[in-house]
Amino acid sequence: MTLLPLDTTPATPPECPAAPPPRALPRRPLGSATARHAVTLLPLVYLGVWAAVDWHAVRDGTARLAGADPWWLLAGLAFTYLGSVAAACVRQGAIPDRLPKGLLVASQIAAGAANHVLPASIGAHAVTVRFLRRQGVPLPRATASIALYSLVRALAKTPLVLAFLFTAPVAALLPDGRTLLLAAAGIVLAPTAAAVVVALLRPLRRPALDFVRTALTDARCLHTRPGRVLPLWGGAFAAPLIQACVVASVGKALGLPLTWPELLFAFLAASTAAGAVPAPGGIGPVDAALVLTLAGYGAPLPLATATVIGYRTLTVWLPLLPGMLVLSALVQRQRL
Repeated sequence: MTLLPLDTTPATPPECPAAPPPRALPRRPLGSATARHAVTLLPLVYLGVWAAVDWHAVRDGTARLAGADPWWLLAGLAFTYLGSVAAACVRQGAIPDRLPKGLLVASQIAAGAANHVLPASIGAHAVTVRFLRRQGVPLPRATASIALYSLVRALAKTPLVLAFLFTAPVAALLPDGRTLLLAAAGIVLAPTAAAVVVALLRPLRRPALDFVRTALTDARCLHTRPGRVLPLWGGAFAAPLIQACVVASVGKALGLPLTWPELLFAFLAASTAAGAVPAPGGIGPVDAALVLTLAGYGAPLPLATATVIGYRTLTVWLPLLPGMLVLSALVQRQRL
């Protein structure tokens, strides 16, 4: 028997999972000012090498876009940078911690440049994880947010494709059977390939399960907060539509004889079909699938090819230099 007063207040479990207290990474010098400047200039060196290797694509894209409508091209460029805002919304919605808005958008501009270096969005995710760690986010929560970000982005695309099919005449949107088969194969192969890799590589099983478990726990917490649900799913639904609007803007600038819904659906179907192929920034598989999809609608092959080249020019080459400069500035200021 004890004389101590009993606490009759019921304990309320915390909404969010317990996580280690945020601790900012120590800002250690790289060893010398020369080394820091060298790391800062590496992205620019890479940009020069890539431009030299792929000079023909740059020249052809510039020549084909020379006679295009400049206002539609300007609209496509605006949609390109609007995509960074949408990505920042999804990133913020995927993590409970509040992040500085300006730096978050800047990190996504830098991540967009890094995304064209490594396949399967590894470069973009690496930049984002580094940014989150600099903001004091624990590593398990940062990696879990990456998993939730990827899951939500993948899930949001399927309802968009179905919405286009149900809200428009099927005959007006559906291309030929070969393109539809390619899209269906991409939808099936993407999760299958991920499951096979995790099953075959035993060292990846535990980290993968830990990431999924933490992501699901955080997702349950985040979905109780409207301030996280709205940017998470709103940005996830907006991101592929914004990318599709870039393709549609380029198509309109070049006079492609397709309607706006057909251009949007063409990109959604092509990007879904090529999503199972890991390529830097999707370059290659998405381009081929998009040309096939546009040609399946009856668009002339030269115009379809020019549209894809213009899309890559607006989403890769024009934003690459500003993205690399932002990446270098964030590294220089120790934000990454």
